[in-house]
Amino acid sequence: MRFQPTEPFVPAPGLTNEHSQTIYANLVRSRQPPPLRRERRELPDGDFVDVDTFDGPVGAPHVVALHGLEGSSTAGYIAAILRGAKDRGWGATALNFRSCSGEPNRLARTYHSGHIDDALGLLRDLRDKATGPLFAVGFSLGANVLCRLLEDQGENAPVVAAAAISAPFDLDACCRKLDGPGALHWLYRERFLRTLKGKARAKLKRFPGAFDGRAMEASRTVRAFDHSVTAPLHGFHSAEHYYAESSAGPRLHAIRKPTLIISAGDDPMLESPVVPPEAKDNPHLSIVETKHGGHVGFVAGTVHRPRFWAEEQALEFFATFR
Repeated sequence: MRFQPTEPFVPAPGLTNEHSQTIYANLVRSRQPPPLRRERRELPDGDFVDVDTFDGPVGAPHVVALHGLEGSSTAGYIAAILRGAKDRGWGATALNFRSCSGEPNRLARTYHSGHIDDALGLLRDLRDKATGPLFAVGFSLGANVLCRLLEDQGENAPVVAAAAISAPFDLDACCRKLDGPGALHWLYRERFLRTLKGKARAKLKRFPGAFDGRAMEASRTVRAFDHSVTAPLHGFHSAEHYYAESSAGPRLHAIRKPTLIISAGDDPMLESPVVPPEAKDNPHLSIVETKHGGHVGFVAGTVHRPRFWAEEQALEFFATFR
């Protein structure tokens, strides 16, 4: 049976605009997680990822959270999932993608929207150790990674259920929107490019010739950065090749584990339709598309006492599988 939200999403008064939802959520979410321990996972290719985790009681569910582009386990939406899991007496783990834990990764490559191996390895290990059900939730880029993992693994995906929030199912369209006109889109774009370029400069010093440094410096759009850096570092011919191979949207029919998809129709970083219409034909998908909510926003309550509806609903969805 497909999941129905426990309550409809009602934007906090004064936050019905897609940009206000997106920006306010980013600014006001608490980044304070429950007590965590950091663990380093050595990877088969010689690199590493860091995870931040805590255990629940024997038999309790465990939730794995995947962050968005240039995020980390310190992101407010990740902290909200960790706190919510703790409040329910569950365990949880936040994966920091390569280069996102505060320490540069060892190899020239880093992470991208379609790279599933690191998350898959973590989930498999946790599944083997788990005494209760294992769940996973992804946000933005992390949501696309999670869906690509579920598509690739089908019935063998190492989770009981999953949730994808504000996933950019069509990466080409997402970049077209993000690189578009307008002061706020410029702000989003510049925020991403500032940290991406900073990491790229450091990477080029360690790995001369790994990509075209002049083209990277000249890039003024996310697409140009992906074409000059992301694509060559990860074996793609171009940004368009990267987007085509990594977008989860065309393959949603392959998911075989119960998956909640939460997207906002007014997401300022995604073109309409934000969820491929044919996704509704997959009985394993529970699709919740709200009119408002922005990108990883979904701020309910009031501006003085906000509630973050998407994170709450993801945990409610997981609770139905206990």
